Amino acid sequence: MSHAEHVNGELPHEPEKATLEGRNKILGFWLFLGGEAVLFGTLFATFLALRGQNNEGPTASELFSLPITAAATLILLVSSLTSVFAIQALHRHNIEKLKLWLIVTVVLGLCFLGLEIYEFYEYVAHESFNMKTSAFSSAFYTLVGFHGAHVAFGVVWISLLIAQLFRKGLTVVTAPKVYVSAMYWHFIDVVWVFIFSVVYLLGKVG
Repeated sequence: MSHAEHVNGELPHEPEKATLEGRNKILGFWLFLGGEAVLFGTLFATFLALRGQNNEGPTASELFSLPITAAATLILLVSSLTSVFAIQALHRHNIEKLKLWLIVTVVLGLCFLGLEIYEFYEYVAHESFNMKTSAFSSAFYTLVGFHGAHVAFGVVWISLLIAQLFRKGLTVVTAPKVYVSAMYWHFIDVVWVFIFSVVYLLGKVG
């Protein structure tokens, strides 16, 4: 079926894959996520190599507060679930629920960022733990901060898609954009699970 037929007629069950352009966007985004995985893998390897180089500054076990990071982890995992609900609404062509679940995802993403900013503030203001304190601190802020930047980008991206859904509705043009944004959101959620395990849990247990 042509692009025009899809736009003017009834949407298929999976509108994100209804056109060749949509399918190419999804394939291309998988390749992009593969590159991102390699990049994060490099940052993880660097952190693991430098985690013991604290230069007489605070160590991970002295610094990290698991209740804060556990709350942030729970928030991000719930946001991954709400993005699943958004894609289910997309497949049911229920644009109101699609917008609702995307908005909830954005709000949860903002809550996560708020906790991360608070965590960084506490480290810098009260623990004298900043980017220049040690090799460990540089590796920590690079890895966790880079992930936080990805979350911030995802929040802005999904917010723009919500605005586009209000203006243009759900079409075979907007559906692939929503779908790949959900892929991206799941990816940064998975990365955070690794950060929580490798950086925080491993830091507390030594």
